Amino acid sequence: MVGRLVLCATPIGNLGDVSERLTGTLRNVDVVYAEDTRRTATLLAHIGASPEVRSFFIGNENVRAAEIERRIEAGETVALVTDAGTPSVADPGVVAVRAARRVGGIVSVIPGPSAVTAALAVSGFGGDRFTFEGFLPRKGADRRRRLEAIAAEDRTVVWFSSPRRVVADLGDLSVHTGPARQMCVARELTKQFEEVWWGTVVEAIARWTEIDPRGEFTIVLEPGVREPVTLDAAVTMAQELVTEGSSRSEAARAVAHETGLARRSIYEKI
Repeated sequence: MVGRLVLCATPIGNLGDVSERLTGTLRNVDVVYAEDTRRTATLLAHIGASPEVRSFFIGNENVRAAEIERRIEAGETVALVTDAGTPSVADPGVVAVRAARRVGGIVSVIPGPSAVTAALAVSGFGGDRFTFEGFLPRKGADRRRRLEAIAAEDRTVVWFSSPRRVVADLGDLSVHTGPARQMCVARELTKQFEEVWWGTVVEAIARWTEIDPRGEFTIVLEPGVREPVTLDAAVTMAQELVTEGSSRSEAARAVAHETGLARRSIYEKI
């Protein structure tokens, strides 16, 4: 019999959020693969579970995925946990799922606390349509393009930031949104020093420039009003793609798809 991989969502800061289902699962699996074995040891002690624990983090996940594949093929039940939240969602886990699927293993999930949905709910900006951006690229064209897309997004946008990067993220974002865009900054959700703050982008920059940023940040940006893209702007976008290696035809097609403008008009201009 082929085994099972269980993706286990763990508390994002408060052990009181451990569910009965998570407790029962971790008490009965053959092995737990954990992003941080020390943090997981605290969780396991809290619920009275004592399975075998192996590390699984960015850097060793490909090696560990091969182990997981072998164990599932042998019929074992394997749990995967990260430091907080759900594996595979801005955390390690994707390669483990793929490994389990390769050998026909059952893949299931124990849902639980999420900083993404918690911040989205408390923001008041609406969650009927939203996009999650994970952590922003640190630098370069990828970062600029991501920030431009976030600023132009007509859905609520959620992303993570660290204490070391939050001021830079907010400052670079303001270049594209302007100073008055509303946002919600949720810090240390569910933990002792939880803070939920609302204000404009420029007010957020001022606050966390004056106050030493601490803890994990989840940022929610209100939806923007998507402005129609002019042909000149679309041509500029296409020219950037050509500079990066796309053919003129490919660039025109990609920008036409993104903007809704006619491909032939963009192609003729470039």
